[in-house]
Amino acid sequence: MSEFGGETDDTGGPEPTARGVTEDSDDGDDRPGTDGWLYGWALGYAAIGAASLLVPLYAIDLGAGALVVSLIAATAAFAGVPGAILWGRLVTRTRRRRPFILVALGLTAGVFLSLPFLNSPWTVLAANAVLWFVVAAAAPVLNVIVVEGYDPAQWTQRFGLLNHYQGYGWLVGLVAGGLWSTVAGARFALTALAAKRLFFVLSAVVALGGVAVVLLRYPEATTITDQRFGRLSRRFRPANGTAARSTRAVPFGPGRIYWAFRDLGFGRTGGARRTTRGVVSRLRRRFSGSLLRYLLGAVVFFAGFSAFFGPLPAYLVDAGYATDEVFALFILSSAASAVAYTAAGAAAAKYEPFRLQAGALLFRAGAFPVVAVTGAAVAPPVGPIVVGTLFLAIGGSWAVIAVTATGLVSRLAPDSVRAEALGVYTAVGSLGGGVGSVFGGAIADWIGYLPAFVVAGGFVVVGFLVAASAGSASTPT
Repeated sequence: MSEFGGETDDTGGPEPTARGVTEDSDDGDDRPGTDGWLYGWALGYAAIGAASLLVPLYAIDLGAGALVVSLIAATAAFAGVPGAILWGRLVTRTRRRRPFILVALGLTAGVFLSLPFLNSPWTVLAANAVLWFVVAAAAPVLNVIVVEGYDPAQWTQRFGLLNHYQGYGWLVGLVAGGLWSTVAGARFALTALAAKRLFFVLSAVVALGGVAVVLLRYPEATTITDQRFGRLSRRFRPANGTAARSTRAVPFGPGRIYWAFRDLGFGRTGGARRTTRGVVSRLRRRFSGSLLRYLLGAVVFFAGFSAFFGPLPAYLVDAGYATDEVFALFILSSAASAVAYTAAGAAAAKYEPFRLQAGALLFRAGAFPVVAVTGAAVAPPVGPIVVGTLFLAIGGSWAVIAVTATGLVSRLAPDSVRAEALGVYTAVGSLGGGVGSVFGGAIADWIGYLPAFVVAGGFVVVGFLVAASAGSASTPT
């Protein structure tokens, strides 16, 4: 990483010092040398984490079916991309950082305050789109801020710190939503709809608390340019897939789609058709056939994942699960992933990664339909216990897939395009997930949940088979 030393930014501006401070800083009297402002962003992320599940459940209370619930999940992917592109350009032009973080948290609070007044699932869907537009818009700003003034060799640690705050904020939000759903009715005699509306108000207060923390604790002004960050990040290789798997807390990672496709050339001058042809031609020229097959397989099995998870909240409610029970299942899955990452990394270093991934993929393919059968057909308490066990295993399987996938892409890609290949993997996987969510919701709404989950498992199997044709090339001889 020492090769980055001595570079200057594309605008000819001053090179950041070791602490990221220059004499012409534009953010005023910020407190230097602290990451305390990340607590403010974590507060906002706690509210967002709870909303990731509470918003679909709220829409269900208002009459939404499986298709609308799945569309709500898909907007988390697609609505965020233009937000990230727009703000990325504004950051480049203004060279300001803190205002964008404050606006993101402030608008997040505004969305939460609006939700209690919405009485249609479609207006809830629109509000969710605005929420993820704002959240994803902050992604390019956050990435630049956390690495400002640090040698690129430390970027893994810095990105890990950001994801540490975001990940724990997200998990705390999920736990808070589950606990609130448990006590609101018994302690305050609130209906399920009223409890959710009050929780949205409390989430807005938490997000506004994040605004206050950022105002008080934001560090010195940043000086690294968007162009220089993009140039360095294209040559930055995450260690052991840490960056890729940790950002999976956010559905489909709209910010990651932005950075990956921007590096590939989308969003630049020229017609859309011309840009698409150029990108496809570039991928064929730079990537091997094995790598392209694996990436195609990833698109398909990610579509299968989302065809299951998109309509899943609606299915659980229709199967008779209460709001707090739905929260508990998702918390179990997230916790299992977090706990399993270290073990999955150790196993990937000891055994053949593709065989590990194959086992995790095939398990998921079989588990998705089993959830549909068990959740609806097996009476309590056996049914919820079996479903909870499946959620634990599904969460653990994600850790295996996340850890091994980045290793396999790295192995299939030559050094010259490895960072680009990792970016393409995260981007196409996210887009496949968005499409799969809509597809799964449509099948669940028109035919039923069991066919939808069978199709989801089928997508995973097909994706596995496509990836397997490339996996053999990654096996050491």
